[in-house]
Amino acid sequence: MKDINQRPLFIFEMANNHMGDVEHGVRIINELKKASEGFPFNFCVKLQYRDISSCIHPDYQQRYDLKYVKRFSETSLSWKQYKTIKNAIVDAGFLTMCTPWDELSVDMIAEHGYDFMKVPSCYLTDWPLLERVAKHDLPIVASTAGEPFEDIDKVVSFFTNRNKQLSIMHCVGEYPSPDDHLHLSQIALLKNRYPSLEVGYSTHERPDNFQAVKIAIALGASMFEKHAGLPTEKYSINAYSATPEQVRCWLQSATDALTMIGARDRRYPAPAGEAQALRDLARGAFVKTTVSAGEVVKPENVFFAMPNIEGQLVAQDFSKYTEFTAIEAIAANAAVMESNVTAKDTREKVLNIVRDVKNLIKKSKVQVPKQCELEISHHYGIDKFRETGLTAITVVNRDYCKRLMVVLPGQKHPEQWHNQKDETYHILYGDVTVDLGGVQHEHKANDIITIPHGLKHSFWTKQGSVIEEVSTSYANSDSLYTDAVIMNNRNRKTFVSHWME
Repeated sequence: MKDINQRPLFIFEMANNHMGDVEHGVRIINELKKASEGFPFNFCVKLQYRDISSCIHPDYQQRYDLKYVKRFSETSLSWKQYKTIKNAIVDAGFLTMCTPWDELSVDMIAEHGYDFMKVPSCYLTDWPLLERVAKHDLPIVASTAGEPFEDIDKVVSFFTNRNKQLSIMHCVGEYPSPDDHLHLSQIALLKNRYPSLEVGYSTHERPDNFQAVKIAIALGASMFEKHAGLPTEKYSINAYSATPEQVRCWLQSATDALTMIGARDRRYPAPAGEAQALRDLARGAFVKTTVSAGEVVKPENVFFAMPNIEGQLVAQDFSKYTEFTAIEAIAANAAVMESNVTAKDTREKVLNIVRDVKNLIKKSKVQVPKQCELEISHHYGIDKFRETGLTAITVVNRDYCKRLMVVLPGQKHPEQWHNQKDETYHILYGDVTVDLGGVQHEHKANDIITIPHGLKHSFWTKQGSVIEEVSTSYANSDSLYTDAVIMNNRNRKTFVSHWME
């Protein structure tokens, strides 16, 4: 519903404030034009059309003791007069919107060429009127007031199933609405429930409340409607309509809110000096003991302290995915500089492994507890993980242990043994070839393999496999490998939390 530039739409509701006087209505439009000058928004003036002969029962048309009969009758206009005011709205450069109170008014709004049709909250579920509204191709704005979600759902379904362009507005049908009755949080509620619809705020708070619009903007509203009028010696103004001066204050408040909120669709542009200020406060990286050229700077040999110096690595540069290797010797307590190390970032490789493991689990239809860490074993380094490695999920590890092992297609787990742990493999999915003490056997889903402690074993898969391992208590120190290169690799595991989300 918003314009081509995605600017908010501000709607000035004239309602009956023209007082049945075309000249006064045009004067209100001209004053609103002045009040809105200089603001970067779209503007719209809204009228209300009524055919008194059909919207009020003939027996009640002279009952001026009834508030609405008196008000509507005294401010009624002919279709020609309505059109004159509508043309003045267009001449002033405003968009046009109109609320019908009867079926004939719906047709006249379409005939007069308004930009929007408005469904008032009191008629939100007036199905005969909605049927007539739906016959025309105008974009529709509907106010919801206190209607239950079940009814709003029906209205949204009614219009969207007819391919009508629909926006909805939160409003409170209390004139004026006290601050504690505004219920502005409903804007966010409507946006969450109807994410495909534009949501606005039709305000009925006291005219000098310029704070509610700020909150509405912060909550995501993009259309704003306020009753507006012009007090003169001849005509007074009601308690919920804003004067042109108050309209300008309202628009300024909205402008201030948008300035403070900034862009919603991207990270904010950092102000000048912010990056340097943050860098100055970062903790610099230092080594505890001397690191030789070619040696990996191990996490346990690094400490972080202020101040840092230009070109020094800081705490933010270190993560479990980053490995630094010294180009030259770094003395104990010396700074780790960008110039004296090379860096290798494994984040992308780890994320790709997680993706492939999740895909294999999904394919296998094996249920995995979401709260468990994913243990990635890369025995010869993460670059060779696809050939030699394993991913495991420890479900429970007490006197007994249950783990799920995921072996990717073409992957092998190298030969190992345990001095204490006895284990049993239950093949849940895929194919596995197991080497037990030099004897190889091919296995398929639902096979059971028992491996006593002390027996050397390795296994591999062609198409991928998910294995349930049930064993006595597991300790990392009890995993012993035939290849000394693996035993000397202290960084052969990476743990990933929240990986199932």
